[in-house]
Amino acid sequence: MAKEQDGSSKLRHPEFQRMRVTLTIGVIGLCVTSYILGAWQGTSNSIKPSFISTKTRCHDLARSSGARLDFQAHHQVVFNESSLVLEKFPSCQLKYSEYTPCQDPRRARKFPKKMMQYRERHCPKKEDLLRCLIPAPQGYKNPFEWPKSRDYAWYNNIPHRELSIEKAVQNWIQVEGDLLRFPGGGTMFPHGADAYIDDINALIPLNDGNIRTALDTGCGVASWGAYLMKRNIITMSFAPRDSHEAQVQFALERGVPSMIGVMGTERIPYPARAFDMAHCSRCLIPWNKLDGVYLIEVDRVLRPGGYWILSGPPIHWKRHFKGWERTEEDLKQEQDEIEDLAKRLCWKKVVEKGDLSIWQKPTNHIECVDSRKVYDTPKICKGNDVDSAWYKKMETCISPLPDVKSEDEVAGGALEQWPKRASAVPPRISRGTVPGLTPEKFQEDSKLWSERVDHYKKLIPPLGKRRYRNVMDMNAGMGGFAAALMKYPLWVMNVVPSGSPRDTLGVIYERGFIGTYQDWCEAFSTYPRTYDLIHADNVFSSYQDRCDITYILLEMDRILRPEGTVIIRDTVEVLGKVQAIAEGMRWKSQIMDHESGPFNPEKILVAVKTYWTGKPAQKQ
Repeated sequence: MAKEQDGSSKLRHPEFQRMRVTLTIGVIGLCVTSYILGAWQGTSNSIKPSFISTKTRCHDLARSSGARLDFQAHHQVVFNESSLVLEKFPSCQLKYSEYTPCQDPRRARKFPKKMMQYRERHCPKKEDLLRCLIPAPQGYKNPFEWPKSRDYAWYNNIPHRELSIEKAVQNWIQVEGDLLRFPGGGTMFPHGADAYIDDINALIPLNDGNIRTALDTGCGVASWGAYLMKRNIITMSFAPRDSHEAQVQFALERGVPSMIGVMGTERIPYPARAFDMAHCSRCLIPWNKLDGVYLIEVDRVLRPGGYWILSGPPIHWKRHFKGWERTEEDLKQEQDEIEDLAKRLCWKKVVEKGDLSIWQKPTNHIECVDSRKVYDTPKICKGNDVDSAWYKKMETCISPLPDVKSEDEVAGGALEQWPKRASAVPPRISRGTVPGLTPEKFQEDSKLWSERVDHYKKLIPPLGKRRYRNVMDMNAGMGGFAAALMKYPLWVMNVVPSGSPRDTLGVIYERGFIGTYQDWCEAFSTYPRTYDLIHADNVFSSYQDRCDITYILLEMDRILRPEGTVIIRDTVEVLGKVQAIAEGMRWKSQIMDHESGPFNPEKILVAVKTYWTGKPAQKQ
């Protein structure tokens, strides 16, 4: 016992106690230093310039897929090994190089031609989905940078001569060696789109910031939208996939916003009160037929006080009727019927001069409601589903505008001039019409995305340069990502998933940006290789219980250009699954920490689609 007591007395000696304290502090210090170094290394990860290649090919890319971050130190996430088995996706046959799943001409033949139903969206069934990678054509090259891309494209990227022959007189496209040149011509643009827009500007002001968002129905190769951009007007252009090969593909190759779309039986996929101006230049839409349903649909998406511009038949028919190969009586009747319909929609005719006719929608519906005592049709719709536009049938009634208290008030709220419009609180938020969104939340969201884009620029140095032109945000929220990028020479297709808890697409348009509704369990209405950068914020965690996320990634690969970049924000577990699939798609990817540091369970996956092209089928 005595010896044990002697030993214990030594342990209690003051000098020994001091040594023990010093040793403990030293160990703690080493742990803290180790942690700080580890955290610093984790947060300073960025993709090297060689990873985001600006060259035509990717042979020099370092393989980053294997260099995954070590999440185990911070988050106890367990991956199901069997679910991460790498699937190597083969190339589809070269005949699919321009495949548009929901606008497949072969499938379209099964549907009625009445009201253009066969050209609407008809997506493949699950068993018909392609589980392969859409190839680029041989000789594919990265498009020219904007603004050169507005006027030139590589022929091998879209190897079609049809429009250069079919529309030779109208000067849409010219083939010059290995280049396609877009002179800016059009059916009603004999002196070019720029001069045509000058003619419009002489009739209504285009340069004062009041007109920011425009809609071009039946856009051709989107020259109208292309030349409006230098006036700070952004245009949503659409055209069907039809005999004029690849109109929308040409538009997007030029770096101009465009979608495959048609005026058929369903509403166009945009919210009510979205556009400051709508345009039809010989778009061949029967405005005076079918109880006026198509002009009524334009009225739905036009903002209060917005303009509708019509050129081509029947406008200026006295001069053009012989060239249009139609009788004077027929054309006069068509114009009279359009004039009458516009009056019953409560539109005011602003001017008709030369080949142009312009109408203006009222700023509110006070007088329009009273006028129903005079006009039996169209009636004003009942209900509040005016923004509903995903597989929603068109209606032959006028979409009601929000109530106002005086004749001078703008229904739904007046908008700021551009560019103040981008940062101002949108009326849909300030008036409380989007549940759960407040001006304070809007300001917080704007600040958040400004910080996130600053972080993205550190990860992807070319983001602030001209490397990216066509950008897509797959889950756009209030449009904060687009707003944070507006100082760069690019545009953003803001997508609000259909069925979202909050429909924010109207908010995005009120900020002066464009976008569309979309269900990501289906293909997007565009051609392959039409976007340079795709941003997906919590898309996969939202959809993983609704459909196979493999097909969402295959769709992203379809619409992404070779050497295009993807930014995906999601939880660690979801990104692990995404990266495993992406590796089988020939993407180079790396998962990095959240901008706030390594302890945030949300991470960022950055990936680059490698360059490769299809091979012709071997002859048997």
